[in-house]
This record gives sequence, C-alpha cells and structure tokens, in this order.
Amino acid sequence: MNKPAARTARSVCPHDCPSTCALDIDIVDAGTIGRVRGAKDDPYTAGVICEKVARYAERVHHPDRLLHPMRRTGRKGAGQWERITWDEALDEIARRFLEIEVEFGAEAIWPYYYAGTMGHVQRDGLNRLRRAKGYSEQYDTICTMISWTGYIAGTGMLTGPNPEQMAESDVVVIWGTNPVNTQINVMTHAIRARRERGAKIVVVDIYHTATMAQADVPLLIRPGTDGALALAVMHVLLRDNLADIEFLETRTDFDPGFAAHLGTKTPQWAAAITGLSVEDIEAFAHLVGANPKSYFRLGYGFSRQRNGATNMHAALSIPAMTGAWKHRGGGAFHSNSGAWGLDKSSIVGSSWKNPNVRALDFSRIGAILTGDTKALKNGPPVKALLIQNTNPMVVTPDHNLTRQGFEREDLFTVVHEQFMTETAQMADIVLPATTFVEHNDYYTRGGHTRVLFGPKLIDAPGEARSNDCVIEAIAEKVGATDAVTGKTDRELVAETFEKSGYGNLDEIAKTGFVDRALPDEKARFSNGFGWPDGKFRFKPDWEETRIKRGTEWVCDPAEMPRYADYVDWNEPTSAKHPFRLTTSPARTFLNSTFGETPGSQKREGAPSLLMHSQDAENLGLSEGSYVTVGNHRGAVDLTLKLFDGLHPGVVVAEGLHPHKAHRKGRGINTLIGSDPVRPFGGAAFHDAAVWIKATNA
Repeated sequence: MNKPAARTARSVCPHDCPSTCALDIDIVDAGTIGRVRGAKDDPYTAGVICEKVARYAERVHHPDRLLHPMRRTGRKGAGQWERITWDEALDEIARRFLEIEVEFGAEAIWPYYYAGTMGHVQRDGLNRLRRAKGYSEQYDTICTMISWTGYIAGTGMLTGPNPEQMAESDVVVIWGTNPVNTQINVMTHAIRARRERGAKIVVVDIYHTATMAQADVPLLIRPGTDGALALAVMHVLLRDNLADIEFLETRTDFDPGFAAHLGTKTPQWAAAITGLSVEDIEAFAHLVGANPKSYFRLGYGFSRQRNGATNMHAALSIPAMTGAWKHRGGGAFHSNSGAWGLDKSSIVGSSWKNPNVRALDFSRIGAILTGDTKALKNGPPVKALLIQNTNPMVVTPDHNLTRQGFEREDLFTVVHEQFMTETAQMADIVLPATTFVEHNDYYTRGGHTRVLFGPKLIDAPGEARSNDCVIEAIAEKVGATDAVTGKTDRELVAETFEKSGYGNLDEIAKTGFVDRALPDEKARFSNGFGWPDGKFRFKPDWEETRIKRGTEWVCDPAEMPRYADYVDWNEPTSAKHPFRLTTSPARTFLNSTFGETPGSQKREGAPSLLMHSQDAENLGLSEGSYVTVGNHRGAVDLTLKLFDGLHPGVVVAEGLHPHKAHRKGRGINTLIGSDPVRPFGGAAFHDAAVWIKATNA
C-alpha cells in the first residue's frame, strides 16, 4: 500500500511466534492500513520484524477476504455457496447445535481453536461458550506440549532469563530453532553479543538453515539425536573438570548415579548417533565449559520428535552442569509463558469447567472424526465443530484421516475465518472474521517479558465480525446466558488487566504494554528452581511434571528415563522407508497463514523437498524433477531440490503449502503421524520415515 498515511498507530503482531513484535502501523483512512514496521522503541523488537508481517497490508486488503456469511449448497469441498445474512447463519447454527445436543448430548459438539491469533480475548473466548454448555473440552497438544514438558521437568517453571540478555553473553547457543525464518529478533540480540562482546554463536540443527549460516560454530546433527549430543557434552564437562561443582552440589539434584550414567555417554558414543565428529562435540563442550556466560535459546524444532520431551530436558541440563544460570547473559530460555499471572476468568469461564467433560486431543482430530473409540474417550461421536483461529485441514497430522472425517455428511461444521481456507471449504456455514487491526485484544510474549495491548485501528470490511462477537451471538442463541458477557472486546481486556493487577487499560494504552519481567534473580532461579526443594532436576519426577502441567499420561510412566537421557523413540527407518523426513517452517509462511498472500507465494514457490545430492544420485533423481514421497499414511508429490546441507538419509520439506498447491492435492501432513508422543501427548511433525521415488507423469 503506497497511499500517504494520516497517522501512525502502535499495535502488536497477533501471530503464533514467540517475538510478539510491537508494531508501528500507518493508518491511511478509516478502513485502510499502509506500511507496517517494527517499533524501534521496543527493546526486544528493536525495529526489526519479519518480511511476512512487514507486508501485512497484502493480507488485510486481499481481494479474497471473506466478507459475508455463506451456506454450503453442494457437496463438501465442491466450493458451492450461497450468501446468507448473519441472522440466518446464527439461527441455523443454534438450531443444529440444539438438535445435536438433544440427540447425542452436549459433548457431541466440539469447539475447536488454536493460535491463528495469539490475542487472548479473540483466541480463548471460545472456552466460555464451551464451558457454559458442557461441550467437549480441547486437550492442546499440537505445539507446546512436548517442549514445555521437557523444560518444566528440569526447572519446575516455564520462564528464564530475559532474552535481551543474549546481548550480554559470551556464547549464544541457538538450538532447535531457525529464528531467521521464525523469530528474527533472536538474531538481533545474538548478533549484538557477537558485535559488542566477541561472543560466539553456536547453532544446533538438522540442516544448514539461514540461521546456521550466521553461526561461528555450526553443529549439524541427525534428527532426534539432540539428547545424545547433550549427554556427551555433559560427559566432557565432568571428565575435564569444567562443571561447576559448587552449583551442582547446592542448586541441583546431581548425584553419583547421574555421574555414573554420564560416564558411558562418551563423544565417541554420541558421534555415531548424531553424525557429528568427536572433535566437534569436544570443542562445543569446552566452549560452554570455559564460558559459563552461555545463553541457551532452546526452540520448538527439536522437540517435535517422539523423543522431544527428553531431548529438551537433556539440552536444558547443560547450563545446569556449567552453572550458567548464576551469570547475567547465562542460563537457558524457552518460553516466558509461566510468568504472566493473568486472571482470564471473564474470557474463558474457568470456574464453569466440568472435570467430567471429556477433553479431546487437538492433534487427533482425524481419529476423532472417524470414530476412533479411544480417541473419543469412549464417548459420543463428534457431530458438530465450531472452528476459529486454525486450519486443521492443513495443519494437523494424518491428513488423509482428517479429510475423511471432514467429508462426513452427518458432521455439521461452522468455520469463522478471514479466507476460504481448505478447512472453510469443508464447512456447512462459513462466517467472515476480522484481522487484528479490526478488533481489540491483548497479547503475551512467550519469547519475552511484555504483555501488549493491540487496539482496533480500522473498520472491518464487509460484514466481518470478531471472534468474541460471534461467540457472544451464538451463546445467546443456544441459551448459554452465562457466556454472554454483554461487554465489548476492549472492556474484556480492561477487566482482565484490572483482575490481574496490571492497572487501568486507558493508562496502559498510552505506552501499549505492561512489563511482566521477573526480577533477574528469579528469572535465573538464583533463589531456587520451581520445585519444592529449589533444585534443578537432572532426575525428573515425571508425575510431578504432569501435575504441574495439568496433563494426562499417554504411556506407562515406567517408560520414562530416570535421568536426563537420550532415548531412540523416533519412527524407525527401514529398507522400505529409508529416509527420515522433517517438515520445517518456511521463511514466508507461518503454519498455513500467509499462504494466500502474493508476496509469500512468490518467495516460497512450489512445494519442494531438500535432498542430499548423494541420495539423489543413488535414486537416479535430478534437480527440479518431481518426486513422490510416501509411507503407510499416504503419498505427496514435491519438486526436488539438491541440498548438501544435511546428512544423507535426511530430507526436509519446508512450509505448510495448501494442499491445492501440490500435484494430486495432498500436502505434507499426509505423511505425519498423529500417534500421541510420550509422556503426555503431542504431534511429532518432524519425525516421519518415508520412501522416495520418481513421480509418474
């Protein structure tokens, strides 16, 4: 948008990214935004945002925005619709929901949402309707379950030293994340440490990413082997007297049993597993051992494996071994989500939650919709879905099963969306939704310390309504009077801030944020970690971790390792399925978001597969050729790109392209399993064994 701006307004990026960047947005007129920039006066955003959000006017003013409610007139997925009024849509939704409730019970209706917006009012308000009616609960497994579990198992609390302190570090270890693609602000502070302090940047990943290109010490490992690397590093730290013995004795549960356990985890042992050289492992251990001001920025990537929780815990254990937590610029960080102290009861109806109502696993939607008794918790079938903030037809695993479920003619599906996504195409009723500049909300920073207010800046196009407005309207129609607050979204933000002790919204809106940074000593656990004895746990109590997380076991607790460890639980390769596939984030998509914007489409190009040239030669494949990638779950066609920045036997498909962008109309999550990951569930998106062959024309 090149129109002149009438003013510039402060806002905040709403998308599923730990940075939650503070934004300055040019407002052209009452219905139009212009340029979007990172706020220079925000110490974490520091004026830098990703290229996809910088082009946000493309999304807000896209000609394909949904503008009116619509009803399906043909078969599911055929794209045949008629325009209807909001009253007609709401009346039909209420009638169908009430009929289903009478015939099958309230649990046959499943409100389903995730992080298409990270604003708490517009994201989480669906729970208010759910709990007022007794609809099925949602067990959130798709994103954070695996990694948060591993982190809390060690520290007992989901927080860590302020990420701005990366700039004060002597070594920055970026492990299991590709922030150049997914969280550019990590690089801002890491590179500052290198520029101002001569700090070394270490990057641990499974392929040579744009982040690894910035590394002083690149460590290229095989998928799912992070735990082996971590154990070998700790072995060297003990062997070579680089561990902080005083810290181990006073601040951790370190014992002779763990020392003996590490005694067998030699660099030679780990080299055979990880694909690293012994010299690389030794050098990494000596680097962090000699520089206790090492900051470990642990991401979500390596934790999206079947052994992800134990890998996270093992990597987290290294700074405990060196005593890095004692120093500013040292320690480890994954998420600050345990630090907000929010009272969201007005938004989510927490006091109405009934523990006897089943919680259905988000990632198991395919199994649930196709009638798997265990996935349904031995309860009634799901007969209706109300979907906001997510696109399960693209983002969930086991796509063929998910598609089969959505194709059921007896499944009544309502989708509230900004675009005609592939999930919306399977709906019976589609409702037009606002974008973040068209409603009020507040946002928490998993990757930082501030809670930010994002005000409504422009009018919504057509008849688009906010999530909260739709929830209120449906609640009123189905008789869920408790869920009808009668408040605007701004009033809900204000009430939540007051209840949480944040202060007055009008005052907060002047700066746009509330800083919830913990005192530095608490963030670095100087006064004790989050367990009753105050000690970091090399020996996790997985049951106590489960209780802290409010989760449920999906395996026998006896299967979990006693100490920080490497366990080979990944999907095994074989003669039939010789390649290990990982589905890593693309630079200009965010999950399935931005797949419809011209800038992102142009930059990403066709769905492709990165393969080592040695593997391609062995299979007789060449650059640019079509290949079919498959396993027992299905098959996907991709364009081959030769890429030697990974280990032979490993292939990478970047980004969640729409299914329609693929030959034969099947996207990458066709190949990904939805089997629950130990110990408490989750989806192993970066862990699939596949075969690859040339595509028949």
